[in-house]
Amino acid sequence: MKKKTLIRSGVSLVPILVLVAILAVNISIYGSDSILGASQVALLFASAVCIALSMWVFKTPWKEFEAAIRENVADVTSAILILFLIGAISGTWTGSGVIPTFIYYGVQLIHPKFFLLTACVICALVSVMIGSSWTTIATIGVALLGIGRAEGFSDGMIAGAIISGAYFGDKISPLSDTTVMASSLNGVPLFSHIRYMMLTTVPSMIITLLIFGVLGLTHGGGDTSQIGIYTEVLSGTFHISPWLMTVPLLTGVMIARRWPALIVLTLSTLLAGITALIAQPHIIREIGLSLTDGPAWKVQFGGLVSTIFDSVSIDTGNEEVNSLVASRGMVGMLNTVYLIICAMCFGGTMKASGMLRHLASLLLPLVKNRFGLVTSTVFTGTALNGIVSDQYLAIILTSNLFKDIYEKEGYDERLLSRSVEDSASITSPLYPWSSCGMTQATILSVPTLTYLPFCFFNILSPLMSIFVAAAGWKIIRKVQGTKP
Repeated sequence: MKKKTLIRSGVSLVPILVLVAILAVNISIYGSDSILGASQVALLFASAVCIALSMWVFKTPWKEFEAAIRENVADVTSAILILFLIGAISGTWTGSGVIPTFIYYGVQLIHPKFFLLTACVICALVSVMIGSSWTTIATIGVALLGIGRAEGFSDGMIAGAIISGAYFGDKISPLSDTTVMASSLNGVPLFSHIRYMMLTTVPSMIITLLIFGVLGLTHGGGDTSQIGIYTEVLSGTFHISPWLMTVPLLTGVMIARRWPALIVLTLSTLLAGITALIAQPHIIREIGLSLTDGPAWKVQFGGLVSTIFDSVSIDTGNEEVNSLVASRGMVGMLNTVYLIICAMCFGGTMKASGMLRHLASLLLPLVKNRFGLVTSTVFTGTALNGIVSDQYLAIILTSNLFKDIYEKEGYDERLLSRSVEDSASITSPLYPWSSCGMTQATILSVPTLTYLPFCFFNILSPLMSIFVAAAGWKIIRKVQGTKP
């Protein structure tokens, strides 16, 4: 029996190894662009290998694969709708001037004595607003890097502060595709997932800010001319007003009242769309004129609808600011949706074949208690970032691998989704060969190993997840209804 189990476990590893091998080749060819299609092909091919092996070795009927794939895809339909609405918000919040206004006031918080701390906070705030660590780093991050260098900070310190803030904001933003993915894959409502993450994320960020505060106090002086350029360009392009913050404020109220994510995102999109017509009619008109030369109402209507569904670029006269205020729209979310569907196919085939169960059985000796379970999850999510070189796939594989174990042990799904975010979402930029590591190192022109020691938030998050698990803080075991 033991020999048979080992054979089954060995066979179960084959699709994973095939996936890793194809991803390695894809990364070498496409780099960070592998997510645009190459990773999806790898997932589908690995699914085919899983099905072929299972039908041959385990005699699994085809109908079981069909049913499992259909069930898996059905489970993420809400997440797909949420992703499309996130794209819509990205466009309407930009077109209405909400994001430009937020950036305008945010970058003016710079103070030479607290540069590292302030840089981290600014990147965190911008990342929360736009839901993208990559965009934050490539725009505001690049500007802050120049300022930090002028003030005499090392490249590693500056990049560490930028990346720490950007990934904190990305992690807790309802506009982040990785946050939506981690919550949906594990069956956790989006805002419930974000609230539960605060228990580990906020302490990690507080410690991070304290460290950067101490490091920053040893430095002083500097040139903030680049920040002045940003604010001048933004105010010259958009109508900047504190009143525009009403849109995110009302959105926050709806979130605090625990309204369903689909309702909140839909209402926020509509509110921002109306605000765009009132506060930024010239922006909407400019977008509309690229589509039609009809009457004014038609131009405005076309411009508004385009900000919702299409990827829109606004010419501010400054390339860096153009990147910051470019919106993805619903179209910009298609690659992530494509990836999720292919991942659900892979997860479905692994589940139907029983291979996922066999792989999970190898981890059972390590999950005899709460501490071992969370530690194993965090270690797996972190390790998979280095193995598959992509945070999206690390999130998917870790979730699929541990979902049944958490359910069997009776732990809340939020514990799994949080543990996955604390590891798979956060540690990717720490690997020089991962898509995130390569991208951030290229954007900032700072080697990964140079900024790694200063990415305090990215290092602390997985450790904090393990610490909170050991303490048992707010961890409920559903089977018993009490703290384990």
